[in-house]
Amino acid sequence: MSFARLAAVTTPTARIGLGLAAVGRPGYINLGRDRDLPGDRTVEELRARSHELLDAAYAQGVRYVDVARSYGRAEEFLADWLAARPEATDVVVGSKWGYTYTAGWRTQAPSHETKDHTAATFERQRAESRELLGDRLDLYQIHSVTPDSPALTDKDLHERLAALGSEGVTVGLSVSGPEQAEAIRAALAVEVAGQPLFRTVQATYNALDHAAGPALAEAHSAGRTVIVKEALANGRLAGDAAPEALRAVAGELGLGADAVALAFVLRAPWVSVVLSGAATTAQLASHLHAPLADLDEDRVERLSRLAEDPRAYWRRRAELPWQ
Repeated sequence: MSFARLAAVTTPTARIGLGLAAVGRPGYINLGRDRDLPGDRTVEELRARSHELLDAAYAQGVRYVDVARSYGRAEEFLADWLAARPEATDVVVGSKWGYTYTAGWRTQAPSHETKDHTAATFERQRAESRELLGDRLDLYQIHSVTPDSPALTDKDLHERLAALGSEGVTVGLSVSGPEQAEAIRAALAVEVAGQPLFRTVQATYNALDHAAGPALAEAHSAGRTVIVKEALANGRLAGDAAPEALRAVAGELGLGADAVALAFVLRAPWVSVVLSGAATTAQLASHLHAPLADLDEDRVERLSRLAEDPRAYWRRRAELPWQ
């Protein structure tokens, strides 16, 4: 299994991965993008920024990289970087299918991505990912599964995914929305020929929404690899936007609020990888300080009290502007 390679990495940053959602396309919903990215955000500018981040992450021990078909040209940027870094054979690559990028390289667009979890979309996007990443694709996940997704019940799709798994690619899924736990538990029950189909689960989990925690613990206990996304709640747990309680703990520890927010996730024993969505190398450096955070019981309790009702959290996320 590809994630066994990560288990062999013993650096403090081995459990932190780099996600390219914020730098693979000009528009995204993270706070502070006007500050973090160049004004024009041309393809070549974001390619250079992606490579700068990948260089810095690799040099500091990060070995998991997360992309998706809907992240603009993120797969392309990563493929170019891998081709130029033949020594980086120990990097584990995860991508996702199920959303199609539709913004046409614009920050403001009527639609940024469209969702379709059908077998036809899987076949089309698998070919697109393969064309770019070739045999470097280690993990292929269904993107943002919710309990009503046909991907949980489509037997033909399951057979196609199992066939991909037989080729050596790990099959997983990411989940989204206030009912993440329900989607996770439904995915754990999916089998093909008596074997579990989904080997990894990627979910949103952070100090503002940790409702999926028990289901993710169950997934870990069932032998699945757990990947955490949006640990900084799209920038709501970083910098000046961070809640006062988080900034207070960060001040006590002499760390950034973003590092403490990541540490809150890393403390969970069932987390295999937590993603940094850094848009700058300075942000990445701060994120990689997360293993240094000493979160005692009192600090964990103070951070846990930040939790919002999941439906309120996801409503707020849906209101964040693409910028």
